[in-house]
Amino acid sequence: MGFKTNIEWTESTWNPATGCTKISTGCENCYAERMAIRLKAMGQENYKNGFKPTIHEHVLELPYKWKKPQTIFVNSMSDLFHRDIPTDFILKTFTVMEKANWHRFQILTKRSARLRELSHKLHWTPNIWMGVTVENKEYISRIDDLRHSGANVKFLSLEPLLGPLSNLNLEGIDWVIVGGESGPGARPMKESWVTDIRDQCLKTRTAFFFKQWGGTNKKKNGRILDGHTWDQVPETEKVLV
Repeated sequence: MGFKTNIEWTESTWNPATGCTKISTGCENCYAERMAIRLKAMGQENYKNGFKPTIHEHVLELPYKWKKPQTIFVNSMSDLFHRDIPTDFILKTFTVMEKANWHRFQILTKRSARLRELSHKLHWTPNIWMGVTVENKEYISRIDDLRHSGANVKFLSLEPLLGPLSNLNLEGIDWVIVGGESGPGARPMKESWVTDIRDQCLKTRTAFFFKQWGGTNKKKNGRILDGHTWDQVPETEKVLV
């Protein structure tokens, strides 16, 4: 079994790389940075560099050992397309995902320009899902970069949602995840922003997943929208075992 996670839209995490640097507004209160600093203080070997981007060759083959098929979030503690992660290492990561075809892998990046640049070098098997983070309208261009990638399943993580995203072009997008910021200094998210995105997804028949309202007490605030939870996922064929 992989490393279990409480992230609502996945099952496990796998971090062949750790660490990152802030690139946009959504990074301000980065949960991964807080966690990395804490893990370094606890003496965790993979976090001896704190939140400095670091690759871990010894972690690459872990998915082969996890025999039970599962959905795996790749680099929850980093960004696979960060400029400090060598292209050769990205290619190695994709090779593992291709060979471990009994799992479903989910990659999420804010570095969509590098994703677009490298996409033609990557082997996009059906079990590799690719997403980009868009926190407000300033970063809409990431969606176009994602659309030009070779991923079979493309998704958006609109989290932390920090402003309205009206009239999104969802052509070629299979899944939209929305969530408010949580933890210390969490910035507010308006309900109207969420319902507008939900309605856009319903209109275009795009799977919609509402992760959380967030805030300083995310458990109390929950994830109910208009009376129920929204846990839609893309309709894809099951990963072959």
